Amino acid sequence: MRSPRVPAAVERTFSSLRVRNYRCYFAGQSVSMIGTWMQTTTQAWLVLQLTGSGVDLGLVVALQTLPILLFGPVGGTIADRFGKYRILFWTQGLAGLQALVLAVLELTGHLHLWEIYVVACSLGFVNMVDNPTRQTFIVEMVGRDELPNAVTLNSVMVNVARAVGPAIGGILIATVGSGWCFLINAVSFVFVLGGLKAIRQEELTPAPIAPRAKGQLMEGFRYVARTPVLRDALLMMALIGCLAYEFQVSLPLVADHVFHGGAPLYGLLNSAQGIGAVVGGLMVAGRPRTGSRRLLGVAVVFGLVMVLAALAPTPLFEVGALLLVGGASVSFLAIGNSTLQLSADPSMRGRVMSLWSVAFLGSTPVGGPVVGIVAGAFGARFGLGLGAVAIAVAVAFGWWSLRRREAAAAPRPSPGPDPVFGVDAVIADLVTGAPGTVTGRADPPAPRPDSQQCLPSSSRAT
Repeated sequence: MRSPRVPAAVERTFSSLRVRNYRCYFAGQSVSMIGTWMQTTTQAWLVLQLTGSGVDLGLVVALQTLPILLFGPVGGTIADRFGKYRILFWTQGLAGLQALVLAVLELTGHLHLWEIYVVACSLGFVNMVDNPTRQTFIVEMVGRDELPNAVTLNSVMVNVARAVGPAIGGILIATVGSGWCFLINAVSFVFVLGGLKAIRQEELTPAPIAPRAKGQLMEGFRYVARTPVLRDALLMMALIGCLAYEFQVSLPLVADHVFHGGAPLYGLLNSAQGIGAVVGGLMVAGRPRTGSRRLLGVAVVFGLVMVLAALAPTPLFEVGALLLVGGASVSFLAIGNSTLQLSADPSMRGRVMSLWSVAFLGSTPVGGPVVGIVAGAFGARFGLGLGAVAIAVAVAFGWWSLRRREAAAAPRPSPGPDPVFGVDAVIADLVTGAPGTVTGRADPPAPRPDSQQCLPSSSRAT
């Protein structure tokens, strides 16, 4: 007889999909993300074939994220000041138009490197507003209780697309040409707009609209600076996002320069990372715990598996290592994202998540070229190794800061055995799933949410 634990676990893993609005949103995004990853793979491979340079590849990625680095907080302020539902219609429509421009240029034989640069930068301005809006729109659909699960399932959806999209893109590049990948992505945005149209606005629980006032941009920075949980998570993400998540730069070089596998191997490596992210994301979705300790534990595992990927001796070993990298990377993103949204005041959530986008995506204009230069000078393996070093530094900072916060909040200790501190305790917390007991003290409580977000309930580029 089947154990009753199995259906309960499945229901817990997919609990946010009980919310109708999130199902509509999730379905539309699922189709579009496959097209997005097809375009990402095609664009990276096309640039590599045109130039053969890791630096040029990193530059394209950097241009696509430079607007987020320079103006990301402006996008978060827009998300806080206007209705997120209407904003998404504009940003998703403009992203589809950008893909259509690439398709027309490539299919007519007029696509040159400088045009890829221009289109990539234009998409960056769209994403500057779209990313914080999409992130914070999720809680308006599902409520606070289901937010960790919905964020994690969104990451799973992105990485299912990461597994499927590059594989399809690799086949299409080799058979009919790269222009069709761009065209399919453009068409996929029809599904996004259809999913948004199907959402019942009366069932949303929107955050309070921040009134227009002077100093709103700087207010977001000050708010994060005086909130340790937000500040530490964002600083860790800034370092890790800058140097560890530059897979669009490192993986094409690993596939082509290390293992000489060409486009099929590049697609396989991307797919392996995506499959690992799906498995890891589903595990996190079933145990939706958040907090600084949980984030630190996942970061430790992320750093260790990045070392394995950097040292992989064979393509098969690399595929296995990237499975683990995918699981650890999506877990870090999901836990960090949920921790920030649940800890932030609803009226500040857009600005907080715009800083998350700056830390994760906006750091690419710095990290992409750096990883490309390091990989070009010392070899593609060093591009992955640099990411592992960045994670180690971020973990060291996060652990030090957590220790300071706990020491400041702790009463005078009574005589007895010393509490357990250190990386071993963090890993133990990750394995056991304890909600926050490295030293017997939990993170400071999050700010009290507004009444709208307490109603019971249910998407990133990456």
